[in-house]
Amino acid sequence: MSQRYVVEPPAQPSLPVVGSTQLFPVRRIYCVGRNYVAHAHEMGGDPEREPPFFFSKPADAVVPQGGEVPYPPKTSSLHFELELVVAIGKGGADIPLEQALDHVYGYALGIDLTRRDLQNEAKQMRRPWDMSKGFDWSAPCTAIHPAAEIGHPESARISLAVDGEIKQDSDIALMIWKTHEIVSYLSGLVRLEPGDLIMTGTPEGVGPVQRGQTMECTFGNWDRLSVRMV
Repeated sequence: MSQRYVVEPPAQPSLPVVGSTQLFPVRRIYCVGRNYVAHAHEMGGDPEREPPFFFSKPADAVVPQGGEVPYPPKTSSLHFELELVVAIGKGGADIPLEQALDHVYGYALGIDLTRRDLQNEAKQMRRPWDMSKGFDWSAPCTAIHPAAEIGHPESARISLAVDGEIKQDSDIALMIWKTHEIVSYLSGLVRLEPGDLIMTGTPEGVGPVQRGQTMECTFGNWDRLSVRMV
């Protein structure tokens, strides 16, 4: 143990990078709420009149490449929310729209696991959502595909199946706020730094997943993510 710290510093959360032996260090995880029209409607919102809003997950909620994920405690309604993930490679504040994509290192696919019963209770009591979103192992995520290799996709199919049954099937082209708009807007609220992840919102079809079930997710022709709840 370093003499500088009174306890052992935690390990740096990270994600693998496709085509590299290097890792992407995860600093913060920001999440966009209600960024697909159909999902916003199924959650009771009117997205065409709403600016983007954000919530966070701790960096160590990330689960690299999925695999087996423990079913979280204190919930009987765990929901999946499939999302495009944006990895920030260059920091900045108040980033202009036309420069926003210059700050993006790459892209991945992730699942925003949500304790829906706790979230609904928090909404009813006008309390924060933190414990419904920011719990352990709540952000399974694929490896990152560098933008230098795949560009900045404006359209790509994302899908999620539970035990082989398709539940979410959409295209990132349907996002209300596009990647460059999200990066620019969020950088006006907080200074973005290298290592930040932005989960860009989920399409319609969110629903429950049970212990023993497996979620299989696809991201265009680039990647797959498999997560089994145990």
